[in-house]
Amino acid sequence: MAGAPRGGAELFYERLVRAQSRQPGLRVLPVIRAEPGRIGRLRASGVEPVGLRFGGALDWRTRPALRRTLRHFAPDIAIAWMNRAASRLPQGDWVSAGRLGGFYDLENYRHCRHLIGNTRGLVHWMVEQGRDPATTHYVPNFADDLRGALPAALPAGVSPGRVVLALGRLHRNKAFDVLIRAIARVPGASLLIAGEGPERDALEALIRAVGVADRVFLLGWRTDGAALLAASDVLCCPSRHEPLGNVVIEGFSADRPVVACDADGPCELIVPERNGLLVPREDDATLGAALARVLDDRPFAAGLARAGRATYEAAFSESVVLERWRERLTAMTGRG
Repeated sequence: MAGAPRGGAELFYERLVRAQSRQPGLRVLPVIRAEPGRIGRLRASGVEPVGLRFGGALDWRTRPALRRTLRHFAPDIAIAWMNRAASRLPQGDWVSAGRLGGFYDLENYRHCRHLIGNTRGLVHWMVEQGRDPATTHYVPNFADDLRGALPAALPAGVSPGRVVLALGRLHRNKAFDVLIRAIARVPGASLLIAGEGPERDALEALIRAVGVADRVFLLGWRTDGAALLAASDVLCCPSRHEPLGNVVIEGFSADRPVVACDADGPCELIVPERNGLLVPREDDATLGAALARVLDDRPFAAGLARAGRATYEAAFSESVVLERWRERLTAMTGRG
């Protein structure tokens, strides 16, 4: 895995590696970009990774080092996590697979015998692009069980009861600008946005422009997502582009009602009016009305949260997803 120091796909990779390393009968070796934070976190959990450069076009060392590492470890299967790792994955006495979390250029995966997508929509798209359905697999992400966490302290001036939480990188795809305009339409509601990224300055300017500086807070990068969810009353995923939506699954896990815009991932996860609410993208008025509905109608919000939790337990808990991984690994390698 050659991903960035921070990001949803990268953090899930860490969680998956740790979880699989605890499973009886599985030997797991993470080969990752030599990023000190990730190496330290994996080591702290008892997993010893191999760190390589995974640089650009002039990096001539990573590919042979990766080949030597794989030959020494002698895996049954080597899984490349996203584009850069897939483009450098060598062939050998192992099954080669690529794991995608988005609609990436499949040319990067031309040497992968199997492909794994984390949504059914992504798997369907890969088959439409010409991949063999027999070697294209659906394995979703899991979320940690976040129910029952102690709530985080709220910013000064924020009272419990009307707190909306959003989690994610401050990037245009996440549409936090739409959410800020929506929250301006919800009297008395506070908004916490946990994440960092290139849109911070623009979002701060928008917060001032729409007059909500006293109730919208950019918290920066946080590692206490469970505590923030416990302190909130509704989770919102307003993304313009969201292939999966890990935050939706986390909201389900934490027993929080979820309101999301209708990007691909949330549409696959949410059954409208049952385990969450879906609204059109770019529509701050409808998003604001949906948030107000959940905040104002506590019995309705509680019903959404219960159904979301049931969805998590049935399809996105660690044990369910690890069993799915075991089934797919067995099918791909032909070994139990």
